[in-house]
Amino acid sequence: MVIVLAAGRGERFAASGGTVHKLQALLAGKRVMDHVLDAVKASGLPCHVVTADPARPGMGDSIAQGVRATPDANGWLILPADLPLITSDTLKAIAFAPPRAVTVPVVSGQRGHPVRFGPECAEELRNLQGNQGASQVIRARAATDSVAFMTLDDVGCITDVDTLDDLQRAEKLLAAR
Repeated sequence: MVIVLAAGRGERFAASGGTVHKLQALLAGKRVMDHVLDAVKASGLPCHVVTADPARPGMGDSIAQGVRATPDANGWLILPADLPLITSDTLKAIAFAPPRAVTVPVVSGQRGHPVRFGPECAEELRNLQGNQGASQVIRARAATDSVAFMTLDDVGCITDVDTLDDLQRAEKLLAAR
């Protein structure tokens, strides 16, 4: 199950001069979020989109909401909706990698997204709160040697859109593909 996190406020994008929410910003004529959703659709993986909940504004809250909404999933790929260059092939590669409690993609030595969590992480994910995301779950699983780091060549794993400069950089990378 791919959980697309689309609940962020996009404050850094607005502060950089963005006039729309970053997920609504156009990249090659298509909204940033639509690039992400198209990649998920092309992967054939099931998907659940988490949108804003004023009562629970943090990334941890959004992850917990997504996991609680998909109780029958046999694992989750947590995908921020501001990664418009992610490819369907990357999503499938992470989803079908050898099972570990946590699988973290790494591109050019940098940790990326989506991170895959196995069903053994369900309770921890359901209980997340605040802005920290799932980093505490990754740390806990790393302590038990249950984290796999998967080296990939997809810059889409590490190319997020947080500012107008990021959007321009993503535009250049997309044009170069």
